Formats: sequence, structure tokens, C-alpha cells
Amino acid sequence: MYQTDPPLSPKETLPTMYDLPSEDPEEKGLPDQFHLLQPQLLSATFTPANYKTEEIFTASDMNLYYDSRHPLWYKRPDWFAVLGVPYLYGDQQDLRLSYVVWQEGVNPYIVVELLSPGTEKEDLGQTLRDVEKPPGKWEIYEQILRVPYYAIFDRYQSEFRMFQLNGDRYTEATLSNSRFWIPSIELGLGVWQGSYKNVNMPWLRWYDKDGNWVLTPTEQERQRAEQERQRADQEEQRADQERQRADQERQKTEKLIAQLRSLGLEPDLD
Repeated sequence: MYQTDPPLSPKETLPTMYDLPSEDPEEKGLPDQFHLLQPQLLSATFTPANYKTEEIFTASDMNLYYDSRHPLWYKRPDWFAVLGVPYLYGDQQDLRLSYVVWQEGVNPYIVVELLSPGTEKEDLGQTLRDVEKPPGKWEIYEQILRVPYYAIFDRYQSEFRMFQLNGDRYTEATLSNSRFWIPSIELGLGVWQGSYKNVNMPWLRWYDKDGNWVLTPTEQERQRAEQERQRADQEEQRADQERQRADQERQKTEKLIAQLRSLGLEPDLD
């Protein structure tokens, strides 16, 4: 596109989500089962207190286009969250095919990578940069996108590591019981041992200011059903107690009537 005077904005001149590919046909197949389930749990429990649902976007295994100078360069985080952007894309209210930073105008707030034997060194920034190829994940998250929080989880070792952007570099945070609190969103991220989708193992999930694990919608529904059952049981117990009290009062009255009649007195029952 030819340039105008004054110049057009990047939103008008650079490729959009609809122009860029949403997947790489040369890449190997879909992620393994853990790489499908773990991001679902992260999204289901990511509920920042100071953001509305429609202002939160989370994604997993989605192309993240990060450099307007190289619009075809992308990374595909295992999971990431963006705050302050609409859940659906732009004015079209469309589902995203990919996340294009120069169109959205907001960088991810947190990225989570799930360690795999083949990606561990890149995830931890331990690979050397080939100047003829795009930068690695660590450099992109730290230097280009300036993502405030970068989490890494190794399910094989149940090891969770959190890196926080301080100045121009990531520094590893000290965790307490494999938990890390983020004050700005009133949420913490930690390792939870439990059953999700009928799989009992260590999972990465969010917890609230009271230290309680944030419930998934399914768990919330199950909790509501249990609370309703408990309320129904309590109502039934109260009804039984009322019936017992009524029976006791009736028995007392009948006993009193019998005593009066034994004395030759007819009680006034009106």
C-alpha cells in the first residue's frame, strides 16, 4: 500500500488477524492431552477482580504476532492472558483466528509455557539466537512484548517457576508453597493437587485473596447443587422437628384430658 501524507496508522497499513495465517501447516500435530486440559483449567479459573469478563481474553496454542516490522513472525504460547481488550475481536465481535499485537494495541499480561522435552531450552531462554531466524520465546516475552509475568510449569517434576519483569530483565520470583500472588489482579497462581476432568495430578491453577482455589464453572454448579441439597436437608430437619413438637404437644393435651376425665371433669375443648 502506498504511503499517504500524513502517514496512515499501523492498524490501516499492516496485516490484520484476517490476513495472517492462524496455523502453520508444516508443524506437527495437535498438542498432547495435558497441553489441551491445563490451559482450559487456567482459563476457567482466571477471574481478575478488577476486570469484567468481557475485558479479559485468554488463549492457548494460538498464533501471537508480535512484531510489526516482521508481520509474519509469531509465537504460539501454551497459554496467555490479555487484560483490557474485548473478549471478542474489534467492532466485528468476531472470534479471533490469532492475536495480532499491532491491531489489538495491548500486549499479554501473563504467559504460561508448559515444559516439554523438545522446548525446554527455548522456554527457559537457554538457546542461542540464530540471527537469520526469529527470536526465541524468552527474548520475545522479555524484550519485545515486555510481558509482566512469565510462568513455566513442568508437570513431570511438578515444578512451577515464575519470572517477573524487573526493569528490562526477568527475575525469578521466590515462591511460597509453589504459589505466587499478583496484587494488581488480586489473584495468585500455584500448583494444586486434585482431579480435573477426572485426572488426578498436579495442576497449575489460580487462587483468590483468601488462599482458596478459584472454582471452575462446573465446580461452582456442583457447589450450588450441594448447597441446595444441604438447604433442603435442613428444611426437612426443621419440618421433622416441628412435627415432633406438634406430636409432643398433642400427647400432652391428650394426657391432660384423660387425667381430668378420670377425676370426673369434662374439659372444655372449644
